[in-house]
Amino acid sequence: MELQIRNSIRFLLNGKVVERTDVPPTETLLDYLRLDRKLRGTKEGCAEGDCGACTVLVGRLSKGQLKYESVNACIRFVGSLDGCHVVTVEALAGSDGKLHPVQQAMVDTHASQCGFCTPGFVMSLYGLWMQNPKPNIQEIEKALQGNLCRCTGYAAIIRAAESVTATGDLNRDPLVTERAHVSEQLLALKDDKRVVLGEGKQQLVLPANVDDFADVLEHNPGATIVAGSTDVGLWVTKFMREIGPVVFLSHLDDLRVITEGDDGLTLGAGVSYTDAYPVIVRHFPQLEELWNRIGGEQVRNMGTVGGNVANGSPIGDTPPALIGLGATVRLRRGKNRRSVPIEKYFIEYGKQDRAPGEFVEAIHIPYLATRDLYGVYKISKRLDEDISSVCGAFRISLDERGRVENAIAAFGGLAGTPKRATAVETSLTGAVWDEGAIEKAAAAFSDDFTPLTDWRASADYRLLVAKNLLRRFYLETGGEHVRLNRYELAFG
Repeated sequence: MELQIRNSIRFLLNGKVVERTDVPPTETLLDYLRLDRKLRGTKEGCAEGDCGACTVLVGRLSKGQLKYESVNACIRFVGSLDGCHVVTVEALAGSDGKLHPVQQAMVDTHASQCGFCTPGFVMSLYGLWMQNPKPNIQEIEKALQGNLCRCTGYAAIIRAAESVTATGDLNRDPLVTERAHVSEQLLALKDDKRVVLGEGKQQLVLPANVDDFADVLEHNPGATIVAGSTDVGLWVTKFMREIGPVVFLSHLDDLRVITEGDDGLTLGAGVSYTDAYPVIVRHFPQLEELWNRIGGEQVRNMGTVGGNVANGSPIGDTPPALIGLGATVRLRRGKNRRSVPIEKYFIEYGKQDRAPGEFVEAIHIPYLATRDLYGVYKISKRLDEDISSVCGAFRISLDERGRVENAIAAFGGLAGTPKRATAVETSLTGAVWDEGAIEKAAAAFSDDFTPLTDWRASADYRLLVAKNLLRRFYLETGGEHVRLNRYELAFG
């Protein structure tokens, strides 16, 4: 059957169909809303997905269900919105001017002062309310990790989140009552065609499916692949880079498949952090804290595990954890596939084992064995929504005598790539799992790494942190399996 091509992007904006044929690859949703549509409730604060002032909701069909998520409009490209429903703060108030329950709750609890950040908070809380009408404080704080307030403080905003259900009835909310109608509209927009707009450096392509994506990339190996745009978005907003031609992937359901097999978990490269979270923490509860500290809620809704790996950043959050688990990367070029151990995928800074026209299709994560001890730790200047200074992952297996049969220690932030500490691993292997072995192994870190000093941390600090993380892992696994909190680590 001959592939059909469409030359327009189609999506819903506040319930109305938008069809565009003139979308530049670098056009952000924020610029489109503010400059073209004059919807200026969505603000630009940081232009890098950190402050949340630009937060909107984007609805997409997932397994036949319409799901709304908060996203950062400043780094979300218009080209990625095909078949989606964009909801901005302007759509919340009723036709009679009556405030939405989330907005009214913000008024009643005096949760706004200068007001600049308020629309972003409202949209984040709206997204939370639809998923969880009665959240506890921890759930509210998690939903608001990606929203910053400079003047009011957060206590009143949390009270607003707690009081929304008392203010309004979720079952009467338009995005709930009209969900079936919106779903029908989005289904009508979905025609399984390849979307192509523009030419040359101004071209953007949305493949019809994964096989079509493989064909597109094989014939255009220099194209920029954009999944969640949480990294590529900054190439445009901060570095003013030209990224065209661009191939967008966020609409490809075949790349968002999660498979729980007998031997491990397989994540399609397009699986977002949010979608992966429930299954990840079910099989690997040691990853829960790390996962909850990857960006903010908006970044986790947009960003993909496959993109984090494919990018090859030495300070990416997931590679050390995945190396520790013995994960493999499935690469594809055309119809040909191959699997590579994730630790060998990273060759050197800025270089990965990925040929022109080849892409990351999936990541396979083996389950832990019964005797495996595993832990992951992220150290950053700010607890939430910050990039790692050092990220360390450890996995050891012990024999019946308490000796280390196998050891893996993987780090981000200590070298030009995510990298294993082979000298440390050699020192631990065969040793009794005790303090003596830990101190001997800690001395071997200097043989494995010569870290750089930058504004995130000094070289000496990074090496000291790596040693102390190994000690922490031992303390948490040497007796009672407990998670040490920061007070205990600091003061004993």
